Amino acid sequence: MQTSRDRFLDVVRAGAILAVIAQHWVMPVLSYSDGHLATGNALATPGWWAITWGSQVMPLVFFAGGAANLISFRRAESPRTWLAARLKRLMLPVLPLLAVWLVMPDFLRGLGIPPQPVQVAGAIAAQLLWFLAVYVLVVLLTPPMVAAHRRWGLKVPLVMGVAGVLVDVARFNDLGYIGYANAIFVWVAVHQLGFHYVEGRLGSLTRRAALGLSAAGFGVTALMVAFGPYPASMIGMPGAPVSNMSPPTVLLAFLAVGQIGLLLAFRPQLNALAERPGAGHALDWLGARFMSVYLWHMPALVVVAGVTVYGLDYETPAPGTLFWLVMAPAWFAVCGLVLLGLLRLFAHFELQRDTAEVTAKVPQLVVAGLMISGGLLGLAAHGFAPLSDGIAHGPVPWVVLATAGFLLAGKQVPVIELLGRAVAVSERATVRR
Repeated sequence: MQTSRDRFLDVVRAGAILAVIAQHWVMPVLSYSDGHLATGNALATPGWWAITWGSQVMPLVFFAGGAANLISFRRAESPRTWLAARLKRLMLPVLPLLAVWLVMPDFLRGLGIPPQPVQVAGAIAAQLLWFLAVYVLVVLLTPPMVAAHRRWGLKVPLVMGVAGVLVDVARFNDLGYIGYANAIFVWVAVHQLGFHYVEGRLGSLTRRAALGLSAAGFGVTALMVAFGPYPASMIGMPGAPVSNMSPPTVLLAFLAVGQIGLLLAFRPQLNALAERPGAGHALDWLGARFMSVYLWHMPALVVVAGVTVYGLDYETPAPGTLFWLVMAPAWFAVCGLVLLGLLRLFAHFELQRDTAEVTAKVPQLVVAGLMISGGLLGLAAHGFAPLSDGIAHGPVPWVVLATAGFLLAGKQVPVIELLGRAVAVSERATVRR
């Protein structure tokens, strides 16, 4: 059982966010001509799907999140205070992103940038909010899932995995939309594995057992790709009929087992690395800004691509060529510098601690979480668009929904009474029509 700060989890989280950044910054294949920004994916290069078996690290994010959530949940005064703190801590760094990108599309259009590149920029800035939308739901489920973990142990992720398989079967038999149920089944299953690291056998595996677990996870993944309907790439590819990521397939749960086992096999070495003064300082710095780094690394890419591809008529080289290999370090360096500048502007939102008293009850917090999740999911699906194109059908309703959820996670309000009044007003408006 883990009782103090676990440096292994810090390494996993840091490695995961760095892998996410590297993947997103290496992927774009861009060119601009006649008002149109052409976009492609470097990882669609033949054979490069193998990279995604290591670079698709969302399973590790949910695993480390599960472990961290259980550790903090045990220390919390009550489930109510824990839920409120988690919701506010997750949403607070998002607020400046929402504020900036509400006005950014209109600002870019005002500079004379054509509509299509602005639309691409707004979509890129918002697309990563899908993770937060799902993660908030997982956080809402954490208190009952902790109870389930302590009662049924490994049966819980196993049942989730079986449910994920059944969802995939239905999905691949012309019931496509049911696949989105795996956003819960798959990610909650991986989140539960984090519980088993803290309060189960995963945290005490020998190297041989961990390597065996890894081999089993990657082996099943390979078999399902070879003989099943699953694509080899662990991320979505342009034009591909099926994506393992959107919505997630159960394949990602088996990939998670492979990745987790491999990291656990080298846990002593990773802990030793984390104990080095320089590495420890870097882990602390990154850990305190985890959400801000995640949220702003794609806007950093938008800035660099906008200046170079649109402004300077630069065309990214063909992936894998010598010129691409030569230019990649410079591309990463410039994106990194822009990201650091954005962090200096916006990371303090994440660094500040909210000391306001929480009076909201659990039902209100659940409603708040659902509002946050719904708002962020809407933004991820539709992107940020110019306000001049229309308020009602743009990002404003989604921003209002998510922000209202954030505010609702604090002071207690008569939610049921307010909902009743809203329904009554709606009914009166309908009658008048």
